[in-house]
Amino acid sequence: MSLKLPMLIRIPRQLLAGFAVPLALAGCVVGPNYTGPPAVVPQAVNAPAFHRAGDASNAAPVARWWTVLNDPELNTLIEAALAASPDAQAASARVRQARATLRQQKAALLPTTSASALALGSQGLTSVLTGPAPGGDALDVYSVGFDATWELDLFGGQARAVEGARAQAQAYQDDLEGAEVSLTADVAEAYVELRDDQQQLVLSQRNAELEAKMLDLAQKRRAGGAASDLDVERLNTQLQNTRASLVPLSAEIVAQLNRLAVLTAQAPGALDAQLEAPALPPPPPEKIAVGDPAALLRQRPDVRAAERRLEQQNALIGQRTADLFPKVSLLGDVSFVSTDPGRLFDGGSLAYAGAPMLQWSPFDFGRVRAKIGQARAERDLAEANYRKTVLGALEDAETALARYGAQRNSVVSLERVKASADRAARLENLRVQGGTAALTDMLDVEARRVEADLGVEQAKARLTLDFVALQKSLGLGWKAS
Repeated sequence: MSLKLPMLIRIPRQLLAGFAVPLALAGCVVGPNYTGPPAVVPQAVNAPAFHRAGDASNAAPVARWWTVLNDPELNTLIEAALAASPDAQAASARVRQARATLRQQKAALLPTTSASALALGSQGLTSVLTGPAPGGDALDVYSVGFDATWELDLFGGQARAVEGARAQAQAYQDDLEGAEVSLTADVAEAYVELRDDQQQLVLSQRNAELEAKMLDLAQKRRAGGAASDLDVERLNTQLQNTRASLVPLSAEIVAQLNRLAVLTAQAPGALDAQLEAPALPPPPPEKIAVGDPAALLRQRPDVRAAERRLEQQNALIGQRTADLFPKVSLLGDVSFVSTDPGRLFDGGSLAYAGAPMLQWSPFDFGRVRAKIGQARAERDLAEANYRKTVLGALEDAETALARYGAQRNSVVSLERVKASADRAARLENLRVQGGTAALTDMLDVEARRVEADLGVEQAKARLTLDFVALQKSLGLGWKAS
């Protein structure tokens, strides 16, 4: 149940006196003020460096991290994705929608105005201005008016609504940057995997060629009685397994080409000609900068968005609390009414009215307090989500750092294996030239060398993928404003 108590005032001095008290009360804002996010594991957040940073620098990292990979093709793909991706465009549309909502909430703090004009012709009617028309003659009435309604924000309900809308708009902006973080990482991952698959295909084809030569020699030796059927079948099985591995590799290359096309808002197959030539995956830089945990929380869009939503829910408590108190609106109307259009704006045609209107729902306190309780619970939920997001961000960064460091060590180990295989191949080649080793032995050693090359290339690609995952965990990839 609500009470509406309007009071018409026709004298300007009384009108001003009636408005003075509500205007004096304006500016009170109920509800809790936002004081910032809660502290989450401060011993980790305030640490000078990540626990598993290793020899990574705590200098500020580069936001557009893919540029340090020095791959022009990758740069082109990421720029195209940022410009045309439907995901980024959808997030951008949500930002514009939230900003429009913010403007709407700000406009609610201002008076609502309207203007009207009327020209009325009648025949044989009674006019409240002139009385009955003589002899049923026509009577014309002209009116021009202006009216305004202004709800005073006495207890800050509208101010809290603006505060919440502003926080929501900022959260959507952070969501847009988060979409860009994911998008740049997705493009880089697909590109690195494409180049890795292409290199695996090239090396596996080389291995198949060597195994085919070994099988051919074994078949000739069997014909001469120097090899058994078992030797031939063993080599044939090995060759068929290698050839079978080429099929899924070819399919995976097509899948990555399609993925890159879609990520850049193109039809599958649009990038085939551009990217069909094999190339090495871009290596990460020798030294990387990762910043510190405090910088991580400032730059990760999902953490910033979680805090803005916490602020939004905090403002909602004040917005609901304001419903406990009366609402006062100021109503005003000024109009000119005359039967003669030439005298419409004479002083005698002026009519005005003004009224402060009190609206209050004193018997709905249970319903209002229930909404306040709901808002407080939503605020607590937003705080819990913020804590979870911070912990997840720290976990992502520390795990990505650990994996990157471990994979870098793995690359070093596999490069030692490759160096050993290269030396073995050179020594075996010398033996063949000196007549102390058979050609089949050299081909077998060469096949082992190709396998070592394959292992190193896969490890290097995995290292670049771990570098990409690390940049994503740091919240990088958004365009600096």
